Amino acid sequence: MRETDAALIFDARDVVGESIVWDDRRRRLVWVDIIGRRIHRLDPESGAHEGWPMPGLVTSVGLRRDGGAVVGLCKEIALWDFGGPPRTVATIEAYKPGTRLNEGVVAPDGSFWVGTMANNIGPDDAPLDIAGDEGRLYRLGPDGGVTSLSDDRFGITNTMVWMPDGRFVTADTMKNVLYSYRWNDSARRLDDRHRYFEGFARGLPDGSCIDAEGFVWNCRVVGGGCLVRIAPDGTLDRVVDLPCSWPTSCTFGGADLDTLFVTSARFTMTPEHLAANPAEGGLFSLRPGVRGVAANRFG
Repeated sequence: MRETDAALIFDARDVVGESIVWDDRRRRLVWVDIIGRRIHRLDPESGAHEGWPMPGLVTSVGLRRDGGAVVGLCKEIALWDFGGPPRTVATIEAYKPGTRLNEGVVAPDGSFWVGTMANNIGPDDAPLDIAGDEGRLYRLGPDGGVTSLSDDRFGITNTMVWMPDGRFVTADTMKNVLYSYRWNDSARRLDDRHRYFEGFARGLPDGSCIDAEGFVWNCRVVGGGCLVRIAPDGTLDRVVDLPCSWPTSCTFGGADLDTLFVTSARFTMTPEHLAANPAEGGLFSLRPGVRGVAANRFG
């Protein structure tokens, strides 16, 4: 399969598919549908699929060392065991009713990092305008403690990738910029922010993953219809077109971590567009000729 042969492998019809991760122990993909309020698990080899409804918006998911999951909800971070109710361990920005969680990824040290944003989903699930930069970054430690990672503000927090040299890469979708930070160990915070990749003309940056060569793969949402591979120095390496217009999140998986899996969304799309493009919101795969790295686990 060539890199351009991205194919639909599961017709999820997610409203906003996000936060996909490869569980190398079970050989399953796990991801969320934020507005669909559900968590998926799929065996890409057999096609066996499981789905669990959630009590509200579910914004991200990561794996735990003990075999369960850590889940971002609307305002809460919870532990969940692929069945039963989620168990809240932290509430983020309880004093700000107009924000919600968005991106969430397990860090190399076993903590769970999450970003917030102004809530863009109305009570009827219709889109709301984002008026300002309300997003911030937080860290949930395995001990349950929550700390702020930066004083910077974001329109929409997206992408959380740790580079081989220790730098952290994150995105502001609203500004079409990916930033790189240095971890300040003494302060236990991020500092030394630089613009890593910006101004790409197709779509806006959503979720990302890293490959074994230290290159970042970024999904281009809002009509971008592609992935970009970004070199460690921030230069564009390649563009891979996809058969969907809103790719949202990606991860390497499979036995050799050589398959790239991509979620997508159909949020805000018209019935006419969906009738003509029924694969929107589906799960896609391709083989880009490089391997990924195993997901971190919380705990």
